Amino acid sequence: MANKEFDVVVIGAGPGGYIAAIRAAQLGFSVACVEKWTNPTGKMVLGGTCLNVGCIPSKALLASSEEFEKVGHHLADHGITTSDVKIDISKMLARKQGIVEKRTGGIEFLFRKNKITWLKGHGKFVGKTDAGVQIEVSPTQDGEVETVTARNVIIATGSKARHLPGMPVDNKLISDNEGALSFDTVPKKLGVIGAGVIGLELGSVWRRLGAEVTVLEAMPEFLAAADAGVAKEAAKQFKKQGLDIHVGVKVDEVKTGKNNVTIHYTDKDGKANTLEVDRLIVSVGRVPNTDNLGLEAIGLAADQRGFIPVDDHCKTSVPNVYAIGDVVRGPMLAHKAEDEGVLVAEVIAGQKPHIDYNCIPWVIYTSPEIAWVGKTEQQLKAEGREFKPGQFPFAVNGRALGMGSSDGFVKVLADAKTDEILGVHVIGLNASDLIAEAVVAMEFKAASEDIGRICHPHPSLSEVMREAALDVEKRALNK
Repeated sequence: MANKEFDVVVIGAGPGGYIAAIRAAQLGFSVACVEKWTNPTGKMVLGGTCLNVGCIPSKALLASSEEFEKVGHHLADHGITTSDVKIDISKMLARKQGIVEKRTGGIEFLFRKNKITWLKGHGKFVGKTDAGVQIEVSPTQDGEVETVTARNVIIATGSKARHLPGMPVDNKLISDNEGALSFDTVPKKLGVIGAGVIGLELGSVWRRLGAEVTVLEAMPEFLAAADAGVAKEAAKQFKKQGLDIHVGVKVDEVKTGKNNVTIHYTDKDGKANTLEVDRLIVSVGRVPNTDNLGLEAIGLAADQRGFIPVDDHCKTSVPNVYAIGDVVRGPMLAHKAEDEGVLVAEVIAGQKPHIDYNCIPWVIYTSPEIAWVGKTEQQLKAEGREFKPGQFPFAVNGRALGMGSSDGFVKVLADAKTDEILGVHVIGLNASDLIAEAVVAMEFKAASEDIGRICHPHPSLSEVMREAALDVEKRALNK
């Protein structure tokens, strides 16, 4: 087979990879993207972890479980009477899969539209020539092994769930995030190891559907990455909902029976405990997919944790080879990977793009949602940076009250002297959308006064952002 040559070859078609491929094609390059993902029906698909077993399906299940809980527990407040409410798990999962297929099919359409070649299989570096980097593509289904030449390569192979020794994941009794998206029945008792983003979201899904959920977290503090005030409010809300969260836990042993899992653990006070559950979700972070890439063939190596070292423009130590997303430093967030994909395509084109990593938002899609951008109070205190906080609750917001979800608040942290916004933290309804205003403000180095002086629609949840900004100078209008 003749060796195909491309200006840009992207390895991986998750959010970082497919966006990088599209942007490179928009800039006039000949582009190929290597992807081997096969869905449960045996069809090869694009979209990577995020679209197939991550962000998109989990949000679909979160939405379904929220509707179920709303009907069973909250519609009566609106004067709507219901009875004998049931959940059809198979139909819920089919809906989730339908959304996934719509999105992955959409990326296939975008590849055709932008004339991007999809190389179906596993990509591996095999060497370098004067013409460029050699990549061997081994088909996971029918076809022959082929080698392509790339003048530029973007590594976007993403990450996989971290598994722990002594906890063999079979995605039946012990599941990672992938298995937890496909339970065929609601477990009566569910254990979750890890109170991070994925653990809390998946725990919330099955708790709403009727499971008794216990979350075991090794860290001494709950949601240590979030602002301390937000973490405290979140712990209060989750406890009220029925999520039983234990921090400072050391898991000593996990045993599987025929239809159950027994976890022996030591709590933060040093006391031995036993938890018996029907199913266990192990959600203890993710590790980069950098094994079996043949990095050594081009003189590249991952660090001890499996990450590929890069500079501020995602360049590796090998000329014309870049890496983005979960395989490099920084938060493992799909939107961070997308922005890096755009950045690299533009760098290859000779442009001068830039990413301010301090302005990348974080979101947890629980109920209430949690979102933040910039620095937390504890980070600013540790830096010795003088700041002024402003905070406003959803409890007095007309729109939140009308929607029956008035828990939480918005907090704005601004520099004590210049009033520049240093961080914004939201816990409440639609936090994932509200945080975008704060991201724009911080990218433009706005002051809290700028948000406070912008007219916000009434009644809307966005008014809480404005009131929190006004509260920095203690002039909130509804407080």
